[in-house]
Amino acid sequence: MSETTANLEMPYILPSQAQKHVTHNEALQRLDAVTQLTITASLATPPATPAEGDCYFVAASPTGAFSGKSGKLAFRQDGSWIFITPKRGWRAWFVADDSLKIHDGSGFAAYDALATHAVFGINTSADATNRLAVSADATLLTHDGDDHRLKINKAGPTDTASLLFQSGWSGRAEMGLAGNDAFSIKVSGDGSTWQEALTVGAAGRVLMPNRPLARATRGGGLVTPSSGSQTGFSTFAINQGGFSLGASVAGGGNRLIIPETAPYLVCLSVEANPAGAFSVDARVNGTTTIASVRDNDAATASYNMTAIGLAMLTAGDWLVLEHTGSTPIDFGLGKTEISLVML
Repeated sequence: MSETTANLEMPYILPSQAQKHVTHNEALQRLDAVTQLTITASLATPPATPAEGDCYFVAASPTGAFSGKSGKLAFRQDGSWIFITPKRGWRAWFVADDSLKIHDGSGFAAYDALATHAVFGINTSADATNRLAVSADATLLTHDGDDHRLKINKAGPTDTASLLFQSGWSGRAEMGLAGNDAFSIKVSGDGSTWQEALTVGAAGRVLMPNRPLARATRGGGLVTPSSGSQTGFSTFAINQGGFSLGASVAGGGNRLIIPETAPYLVCLSVEANPAGAFSVDARVNGTTTIASVRDNDAATASYNMTAIGLAMLTAGDWLVLEHTGSTPIDFGLGKTEISLVML
């Protein structure tokens, strides 16, 4: 049987051994040295005035009482040095730099519990997809003296680097670089069908592909609407953001349906060859005028007039043109038409 234990090399008390207390005390000294191991410093030369209980890690090329003891622990006990050989996996607190280190078989190396982990969860469980997961009322990222940047990096131009906002784990809004290198904001009502609200390209130009805007006309050429009648619209030159045509209008064409509640810029253009007083009004729901073209003169040739205004419109409102007088109106793009842009 060995005379010492395998790990701490504490001496056994042997049968019929004299002065058993010496062996016992030597074992206690080793236990006292390595239990809750705290290392004062790493030194190659013994300190001039070591304190009882201090422990040092003997550095390379040692001298004096440490000579030949490189890599060992030097424990000061009862006015002398006890040298212990640390083993792989031993943990020690280094007082000089306030750090926990672990012996790697050749020396003590810094231990950082957060250095590299495949997944990390704070108050929740992380997984292979959500490798960092945090469950909290708030998350604070602050500066360390001046600036602070949050960096989200993607592998290539066709990949995604974005912030996704969810409700009940279903996506409702996303902002970032989604499948290309243009910054975009998109939204969804169900987490599966997405609409792009805004895109900013590398040139700095802002596009709003779902901003409601329309350019519409009845078409059909020269028509003389009867006084008091209403006409609608039948064709779009531009239709973005959900404008549609509704019920038919007695004077021809259909109602123009507003897609979103918002203020709108309204532009009404009329081309006419008036024989006397006339007016063309853009009306909301057939009653409220939001833009009007009027003239009281007879003319020998047709001419174009334009009225521009702002109107607060509600989703589902409809627009028609109401006429007074008996003046031929030339319907068509670039002639009699209406344009709307949501502001």
